[in-house]
Amino acid sequence: MSKAKACYTCSACGYESPKWIGRCPGCGAWNTMEEAIAAAPEKASAKIAAKQRPGTGAEAMKLKDIPEDTTLRIPTRISELDRVLGGGIVEGGLILIGGDPGIGKSTLLLQACAHLARDGKRVLYISGEESARQIKLRASRLEISEDIYILAENALDAVESKISAIEPDVAVIDSIQTMYRPEMASAPGSVSQIRESTSLIMRLCKETGTSMFLVGHVTKDGAIAGPRILEHMVDVVLYFEGDRQQDYRLLRAVKNRFGSVNELGVFRMTGKGMQTVENPSEELLSRRAKGASGSAVFCGLEGSRPLLCDVQALTSTTFYGTPRRTVNGADAARVALLLAVLEKRANQRTYNQDVYINVAGGLELSEPAADLALCVAVASSLKDRIVGPDIAVMGEVGLAGEVRSIPQCERRISECARLGFTTILVPQANARRIKAPEGIRVIGVDTVAQAMSVLF
Repeated sequence: MSKAKACYTCSACGYESPKWIGRCPGCGAWNTMEEAIAAAPEKASAKIAAKQRPGTGAEAMKLKDIPEDTTLRIPTRISELDRVLGGGIVEGGLILIGGDPGIGKSTLLLQACAHLARDGKRVLYISGEESARQIKLRASRLEISEDIYILAENALDAVESKISAIEPDVAVIDSIQTMYRPEMASAPGSVSQIRESTSLIMRLCKETGTSMFLVGHVTKDGAIAGPRILEHMVDVVLYFEGDRQQDYRLLRAVKNRFGSVNELGVFRMTGKGMQTVENPSEELLSRRAKGASGSAVFCGLEGSRPLLCDVQALTSTTFYGTPRRTVNGADAARVALLLAVLEKRANQRTYNQDVYINVAGGLELSEPAADLALCVAVASSLKDRIVGPDIAVMGEVGLAGEVRSIPQCERRISECARLGFTTILVPQANARRIKAPEGIRVIGVDTVAQAMSVLF
């Protein structure tokens, strides 16, 4: 009989130590060492040895001798999900999707399973958190009646046998933190269980050709719970973002071995499940305030998709020694830099003003092309002057107050023109190289001060 002993495992990287230490030597994180019970190693039995695989046994091949046959993707018939995946599900691919509780991960995947089953695919939905009756209730609410195999199971050895028996084309495991291997002494959700469970599932994907979705819980910091090696092992990592108090949900890829990581999927949560938003620019601008100062329209790029959003700013005289800077949807350090440029280069006094920045719709502006729109929104609120409803603004701002060129300006202008904007403020370097569409006035500016004089 083996004797169990205690060890400490880092919840961030999986580093193991025989005693508790404050800082993990593996990743440098503080207070991440958690106690776990590890069984002493036993002599390898014939039963265990029979289940272990030493490897694939494949021979090494020259690169030129490897066949170039490409695997067709399986479309999920959910356009926004297919966009983020790069066109659909790849055979044998392992996809990890994370998000806050209640954001809609299980709902979206159940809808995708229904579309796949409707196309004649064999689909298995494995739940470690809900019973089969609970899944049936959700399917009834979503009006799903397709033939989907449902399995409520936590033990991976049973899951492996069911997958081998059913031989599904696509499988969903909800969630990876609830799965466990019975031969391991640690509890479900521990670092070792998650690591070993994901390793077994990855082997199943590659051997059987079954594509699998893994649902992952997230920590309070927004990262997927478990060791970071979990994200390295899978083929695709998706994050489902959004506020549960709002209708919109954003699906992003932070890792994709089969496509781009810059694509963005937009959904709306309804009583009938997740609905795709085919024209998010129009949706985001539909509630824009009319005739209000402190608002500017910016066209950003999320992968290959141009996306228009409403950049809002509010300034008010401060009653404190240090003015407040509150930013939602943009980088706070970048906003502080732009306020300094406005003060120094464009003679816009913000030293005695509280400044509040918001990007409507819950979007996150990460590209420098949004600099000029942020500056224009702040100046509009300072001057209490309205930016015309048919004007869009885009450009990168440097420390000298210059407006620098931005990539793919023509695509941004075309999207603005499609939604009815007739005047577009762009960097002068871009304005010289592009041909404006008919009926569209493109104004090139060299500096922030010049942009202010043109608009106000």
